[in-house]
Amino acid sequence: MLTLVPALLLQPYADPSGAAWVCLLGYEAVSVVVLTLRRRVPATAFVVCFGALMVALVAGAAVEAKLSPLAFLPLAVLLHNMGGHCTSWKRTVLAVSGAAVLFAVGVWANRMTTDSAEFRGGLDVLAVLAPMPLAWVTGFVARTRQTLLAAAEQRAADAGRARALEAAQAARRERMRIAGEMHDVVAHSLTSLVMHAEVLRARGGELPDWARVQADGLAAAGRQSSGELRDLLRMLRDPADAIPLDPAPGLGALDALLDGHRAAGGTVEVWTNVVLDTLPSPVQMAGYRVIQEALVNARRHAPGAPVRLTLDQSADELRCEIVNGHGTQQGAAGAGVGLGLIRMRERVGALRGELETGPTDDDGFRVVATMPLENAGV
Repeated sequence: MLTLVPALLLQPYADPSGAAWVCLLGYEAVSVVVLTLRRRVPATAFVVCFGALMVALVAGAAVEAKLSPLAFLPLAVLLHNMGGHCTSWKRTVLAVSGAAVLFAVGVWANRMTTDSAEFRGGLDVLAVLAPMPLAWVTGFVARTRQTLLAAAEQRAADAGRARALEAAQAARRERMRIAGEMHDVVAHSLTSLVMHAEVLRARGGELPDWARVQADGLAAAGRQSSGELRDLLRMLRDPADAIPLDPAPGLGALDALLDGHRAAGGTVEVWTNVVLDTLPSPVQMAGYRVIQEALVNARRHAPGAPVRLTLDQSADELRCEIVNGHGTQQGAAGAGVGLGLIRMRERVGALRGELETGPTDDDGFRVVATMPLENAGV
């Protein structure tokens, strides 16, 4: 619209004759078509428009009709388009050469078809066409800038991928280092612990009854810890292989966990109101880990204290409450590094649940985890 309408608005002031309007409208009809196709065939569109303009100018001059100077606007737009979208230098040179030939033919035809000096093309036509290469230059500069921007964006994307790859490789090296350290230090010590416990079990006939129970519990806990440590080391070495060798513990293994607590000298009273088949696996695993950590903390900080475990399932949540009383023996001084409660809070928070911890009035400790069941499996 901005290219074609100005010429129509100015034509009554340039030449209101019918012949001038016919030449202008015929030229603009061709311009509409070539402007529509300018992106697909930029060089061809320019040559066709230039030829149509020459025909309109020569035909108008032959009948002493003048076209509006703004009739050159479509040509400028097509030159800008050719500079921005025609990537072939061969086609560009051929298009400019064809336009030059058409210009020469148009000037010759104009000289042959009119005797009036006023309607013979000369310096006035050349003066209008002289700035036209600037339109091609602006299009070429715009295309060059877009190419440079695309290349810069590609380089930035490549650099980002390289940084991400380098970070992933560094993380993998660090995981391998940690896995190696854990294997050399923790795994060997744990294996030695299990071996000693098995030796005690093998000589159980020489031990009192309470010692045999302790040795059995120690061996079972050591074997479970060895299996979980083996899975952890395997996942550290290759995070893509994240499926553990053994099933993740859930509330179905609660009885074994409580037996281990009792074997270690603890006492626990259990009250449950749950249907395991209806509990999502993430909730069961988080509940198991919370209970496990709470029992370990009770044995560590309040040895001999009675523990009360309550599991209550409602329609939309699971509530785990573990309360231990005051210990009958002195707790381990400086036991733990304070990560147990943090890990419990992280596990429960990952399921959008809530964890409450704190001392009780009788110098005990209370842990309450509430985990919603909705969307817990997602």
